[in-house]
Amino acid sequence: MERNHTMLQFFEWHVAADGDHWKRLKDAAPELKASGIDAVWIPPVTKGESPDDNGYGVYDLYDLGEFDQKGDVRTKYGTKDELHEAIQACHENGIQVYVDVVMNHKAGADEKETFQVIEVDAENRLEEISEPFEIEGWTKFTFPGRDGKYSDFQWNFDHFNGTDYDAREERTGFFKIVGEGKSWNDQVDDEFGNYDYLMFANLDYNHPEVRDEMINWGKWMSDTLDADGYRLDAIKHISHDFIDDFIRQVKEHRDGNFYMVGEYWNEDIEACGSFLEATDFQLDLFDVQLHYKLHRISEDGRDADLSTLFEGTLVGEFPMNAVTFVDNHDSQPGESLESWVQDWFKQSAYALVLLRADGYPCVFYGDYFGIDGENPIEDKREAIDPLIYARFHRAYGEQDDYFDHPATIGWVRRGVEEIEGSGCAVVVTVGDEGEKRMFVGEHRAGEEWTDYTNSIDEPVVIDDEGYGTFPVQAGSVSVWALPAE
Repeated sequence: MERNHTMLQFFEWHVAADGDHWKRLKDAAPELKASGIDAVWIPPVTKGESPDDNGYGVYDLYDLGEFDQKGDVRTKYGTKDELHEAIQACHENGIQVYVDVVMNHKAGADEKETFQVIEVDAENRLEEISEPFEIEGWTKFTFPGRDGKYSDFQWNFDHFNGTDYDAREERTGFFKIVGEGKSWNDQVDDEFGNYDYLMFANLDYNHPEVRDEMINWGKWMSDTLDADGYRLDAIKHISHDFIDDFIRQVKEHRDGNFYMVGEYWNEDIEACGSFLEATDFQLDLFDVQLHYKLHRISEDGRDADLSTLFEGTLVGEFPMNAVTFVDNHDSQPGESLESWVQDWFKQSAYALVLLRADGYPCVFYGDYFGIDGENPIEDKREAIDPLIYARFHRAYGEQDDYFDHPATIGWVRRGVEEIEGSGCAVVVTVGDEGEKRMFVGEHRAGEEWTDYTNSIDEPVVIDDEGYGTFPVQAGSVSVWALPAE
């Protein structure tokens, strides 16, 4: 029987810009696999606009830390050779590697160009607030350090439909590029009227040369790195039609054996459902709805209602296409989408994503290894590791929910014959200490189950009818199962 899978996001926003991150991944691979993690989502591997760039200010998609461009040969995370070594180490340890792919924009152009634009309103990109006028924009990408290796494609303003800086007047704004057939793409999120434009020089996916080049690159990188999948960044800003085509062609190029997960950051479950339908359910999405619910529970504390937690979430509505997570690099403190799940609820939140039947859970590097930077945060690995262990060894079989109280909920996984000792019972509360009487199976009568969180010392003995009365401490979680081997 196939075991449960667990993904780890192997970076946070403030990972040291020392060029050693690929080495860290290589060294960590054996212990990650031993803990129960069998996939990693790694940060953008392509050359950014500086050696400190996290990879989202993408400059050259074909430079994986190989060419002396933008201040160094390496990226923030290391060289191309070190990246290959890290991926090889992961594969040798049975860990899949999903590469973060940034296809919305380009930054750090090599030359300026003169072209016409129309300024649009920041709050409504469909509202034009100027007549056409001329600007100087950073839109010409020639990649002199790479000198045409892998691809001789060079970018100019015709390949973009918007930019945010007029170098002639030294001012920022939202500038729609004027030209034949130029417009915002209409197959994008409708926030701000039209959310095609996000930042830097915005790729124009109405342009056939852009579409062809990006699909060719997607195939090239999947082969070059022998990657197992992609995490697609900021896809609510990119043509849904292009994303559908990109996924289809890259998967076909890899004989169908290629995983895709997209960042569609929108709390509206209907918008996410529409996107999944538009892309023929070819990819998973991160469960942003569940993340925000976990965040709000951690803010509300005793006033929170756990009984409705999974209503209106991706994992609730589209369980086969949901990647569940607690936090990530954008939600961590000080970042663009800050919505950090508070420490008191962190272990409970991880139990709610790791020990359920549905969803593909992703553990955050910042929680597992800690957060660096000016305001460091200690790791919570001691709280998370037992849950990953329970997921790999215990959380199998039919799931029965006991969501009958707003402050205290529980569920049971009945276990499966193929995995010896499998089955567990989980109780989560935001209130006072309590308990749940839950059925785990008559065949479990007499078994002594222990709490994997080590919050409660006394075991629970399953009674003759197959029930256990499972306690939980105030404001915490307890995970009950046969003792770890």
